[in-house]
Amino acid sequence: MAIEPLAIGVCSWSLQVKNVPELKRLLDQLGVSVVQIACGDPHHAAWDEGDRLPEAVRAAGLQMSGAMLGFPGEDYTTPQTIQRTGGFGDPATRSERLERFRWALERTRALGLTDLMLHAGFLPEPGNPDRKPFLDTLGQVSALAAEKGITVAFETGQETADLLRLTLDELKCPNLKVNFDPANMLLYDKGDPLRAVEILGPDIRSVHVKDANRPTRPGIWGEEVPLGQGQVNIPAFVSALKKISYRGPLCIEREVGNQQERLRDVAHGIRFLRQCLLSC
Repeated sequence: MAIEPLAIGVCSWSLQVKNVPELKRLLDQLGVSVVQIACGDPHHAAWDEGDRLPEAVRAAGLQMSGAMLGFPGEDYTTPQTIQRTGGFGDPATRSERLERFRWALERTRALGLTDLMLHAGFLPEPGNPDRKPFLDTLGQVSALAAEKGITVAFETGQETADLLRLTLDELKCPNLKVNFDPANMLLYDKGDPLRAVEILGPDIRSVHVKDANRPTRPGIWGEEVPLGQGQVNIPAFVSALKKISYRGPLCIEREVGNQQERLRDVAHGIRFLRQCLLSC
């Protein structure tokens, strides 16, 4: 069953679930059926079902918008630790992470999906000697995904929209797109998310709906907050997405608090986002 345009969904890891029945129960409780699902890697969000995850998800009848991959060893303790450990940024881990990426492509296909989301890592600026090797690695990512008929969407936040735009234009890979997270741009202090929608609009493949405030001083994280309580301006964000004719789902992500706190905030986010869609 096709997902309706601008359907509200949830990121599975935001609910801190460990198995598909629990995911289905919480989605039913929230009144949504669309989910962006974690691949099942041990770092990002493991599943009790293990290799049986695709079969279990299909049996549950979930509407999945895509799969999300996190790499073992990624450390989000501080902006500095994730810069060292995130995505394909460290040359020493690129080979093993390409292998993990190959695994994720097979998992994505087994789930019956054609979209895989991940953080590419901190993109080197032009003139940085690692820029070419890094982009060569992203070219490999594109080629491996193309062999499986999969589109890869890089999540925003770890670079400015201008640098991501430049990188996508330089790569010229039709199956490399954007998973747009407006709050990440504030958490990493990488620019105005509304302007970024305009810059990246043609390549926005999927969306995480999350809110945040900028850091209060350089070198620390910003603060993630419930929808409507931060500096994203969620109503204006929804309007900006409509302006570029975005028609994909809107998957709420919440990464702060225990399971009950997250469930409360996601439920609030669903109500808030429904109001935005009606008024924007």
